Amino acid sequence: MSRAIAGCALVGLVLRLAFALLYWQQQPLTHDEREYLALGRSVVRGDGFTYPADEPAPGTSQRFGRAPGYPLFLAALHVTEPVDHAPRRVQIAQACVGALGVWLIASIAARAGGSRAGVVAAAIAAVYPPLVAMPAYVFSETLFSALALAAALTIQKTGTVPVIGGVLVAAAALTRPMMLFFVPLEALRLAWRGGIGRAILFCAIVIACIVPWTIRNHHVYGRWIAIASEGGVTFWTGNHPLARGDGDLAANPDLKRAELAFRQAHADLPPEQLEPLYYRDALAWIRANPGGWIALVAKKAYYTAVPTGPSYALHSARYRIASVAPYLLLLPFAAAGAWRWRRAVRSGSAGSSPAPLWLMAAATVAAGLVFFPQERFRLPVIDPALIMTASLIAVTTANERTRRHADL
Repeated sequence: MSRAIAGCALVGLVLRLAFALLYWQQQPLTHDEREYLALGRSVVRGDGFTYPADEPAPGTSQRFGRAPGYPLFLAALHVTEPVDHAPRRVQIAQACVGALGVWLIASIAARAGGSRAGVVAAAIAAVYPPLVAMPAYVFSETLFSALALAAALTIQKTGTVPVIGGVLVAAAALTRPMMLFFVPLEALRLAWRGGIGRAILFCAIVIACIVPWTIRNHHVYGRWIAIASEGGVTFWTGNHPLARGDGDLAANPDLKRAELAFRQAHADLPPEQLEPLYYRDALAWIRANPGGWIALVAKKAYYTAVPTGPSYALHSARYRIASVAPYLLLLPFAAAGAWRWRRAVRSGSAGSSPAPLWLMAAATVAAGLVFFPQERFRLPVIDPALIMTASLIAVTTANERTRRHADL
């Protein structure tokens, strides 16, 4: 099994390198990519998490404080000068992280369903087009996915609250704050299975790792910001009368114009001071229009399950096919794998529960309903969870093993 999974991970590495280095070259950077690179450049120069003077003005966009995990990763790769395209060293490093993700998905599946499930999961993850393409972009998703999967595997292996599991969850949250939605879900699971003490210990470990960054934010911005100050505008974007239920401002020109008008009405405030005003404005609309908000949440739920929202229309037809078709193809196999896993649990032949990864997928869905769903939010956790669940089709139940031995 180990050789087969290692072989799949190697194939995954080759495909990720081929896509990044032979196909996705000389492509213009998005706003988020430029900001991540700028922060990483500033960190490696010793200037901290500030936007450097040689970074061009963002035009109509804003520069919010971001989570520190991914800029630190970029700083470790020593990209010190402004660039117009994704640096090759970043793509190569992320391809290696993506290959590690193949191994992590396979390991979770193997512990849950046995060696065959592990190999099936590795084979799917190695060639799954959205995961193959993800490392070519200067986005935090590849690093976040590996950290989240490592945390899920660590918790699954112990079944309790290892310190390293809590640290990995915190590291993932410091890379993408949406991981915070997983913390209460996992705490409830731990309380149900092992008592309130384990849940408290898990939360304490995560909080202890995040608090130093929160204190830093208070020192820099003069107000308490848990991880990143972009939460307010993200919540406003997903809970506005002009919101469509999917996608950010780039996918909704009318909402972008409304956001510019909102900023002009508070032109004297920096982005970090605007954050609570975004929350206040969005919550005021929700209180005044509960029916409209419920309908909007229903749209979010639909676009979470059916990836056909406005954000997908921003891409070419080829990109949409490569992103949506594998996801839709995977869904029925994941449903079959979940049914197969349930039979294995009933027969007593199931391995260790992959509940941590499933809860991470549920947390991603919850974050999408609170803010808004988007492909980039889906890929790091939901798709790996679907791949792992689909591989559980290969689980052999106790009854099947008994029949097999009888036939022999």
